[in-house]
Amino acid sequence: MASDKQCVAMLLAGGQGTRLGVLTKEVAKPAVPFGGKYRIIDFTLSNTINSDIDTIGVLTQYQPFELNQYIGNGQPWDFDRLDGGAFVLPPYQTAKSGEWYKGTANAIYQNINFADRYNPEYVLILSGDHIYKMDYSKMLSSHIKNGADCTIAVLDVPIEQASRFGIMSADSNNRITEFEEKPKHPKSTKASMGIYIFTWAKLKEYLIKDEADKNSYNDFGKNIIPNMLRDGQKMYTYDFVGYWKDVGTISSLWEANMDLLDPQSGMNLSDRKWIVYARNAAEPPRYVGLNAKLFNSVVSEGGEIDGDISNSIVSTGVVVEKGAIVKDSVLMPNSIIRKGAVVSHAIVGWNAEVGENCVIGEHQSGPINGEWKIAVVGPRVSIKKGDKVAAGEMIGAEGGK
Repeated sequence: MASDKQCVAMLLAGGQGTRLGVLTKEVAKPAVPFGGKYRIIDFTLSNTINSDIDTIGVLTQYQPFELNQYIGNGQPWDFDRLDGGAFVLPPYQTAKSGEWYKGTANAIYQNINFADRYNPEYVLILSGDHIYKMDYSKMLSSHIKNGADCTIAVLDVPIEQASRFGIMSADSNNRITEFEEKPKHPKSTKASMGIYIFTWAKLKEYLIKDEADKNSYNDFGKNIIPNMLRDGQKMYTYDFVGYWKDVGTISSLWEANMDLLDPQSGMNLSDRKWIVYARNAAEPPRYVGLNAKLFNSVVSEGGEIDGDISNSIVSTGVVVEKGAIVKDSVLMPNSIIRKGAVVSHAIVGWNAEVGENCVIGEHQSGPINGEWKIAVVGPRVSIKKGDKVAAGEMIGAEGGK
């Protein structure tokens, strides 16, 4: 019998991430490599354990194998515990029924028994596809102080981006007065980060009612939160200040990687007070050859570098041969850049190979309508000698865009 926990976390990590194209054809978005030695999900897992929340259910669905294998028993994030820990929770068959998670609320509904094992007072709902550092314990303290039924982490966004988020208005005490999911004409710039704390007894009540509603989307933003607000439940915002990025598009994924190279971005991976943990294979030290030139780049262990690299993220096990030029790009684990190749404003997937004298992407002075035209070479793709991948072009294993 598990002991009682004040707060249990539930991490929604089953998203397909279709806007990342070939990068999520075989893995869920939270499992996509990031920052040289991490996966996207590492940031949320690390935030949770750094916030002294030691029990987390990771809800997987789309392409779960890679993510399940990566998380394992949770040891790299200090979740390997006798009481609590990290648990991968895919959809499962019961005596009555079995079905895929229909929405974010249904995913939690299907795992009510998991949360109930720990008899928590509060449940923290998280997404596994954002890059940020956050102390959830401060948000929990705010929730308790307010006697809230629900607390939603928010950040201010430009008004032109507000229609992409759940947008809310709040009074002077931060009590929510209005909420609308992805409004066409937003009235506020307070955007939901997809991070919620609920008083568990109250959330469970609404999850059960929502599941009984055959017309529901079974979604927090579309159903649970509006229903609680309509019923006058005590709902508050919690203002987040700091670096946060939704890496749901190729452009935003590239931007977030580039932010690691900017000391002013607010994302510091060297902060020993708030470490981002990851599962990393034992790799030999990186080798930097006689011809190598490195400028303002992250270069992870296990690589062999003999080319010219600037303003780039070079992941574990990458090879960059003599005469190759890599600039403003992300090279994912075990990719190879052959001699004479030029890679610019690009993402090269894991285990991909860029042949001799290839040209991947091109230099850009800035985004167009908020989006960068990033060239993408998919995982395990081999680009033949002398071939070109244009700016904004995406090449998968079948050669398709």
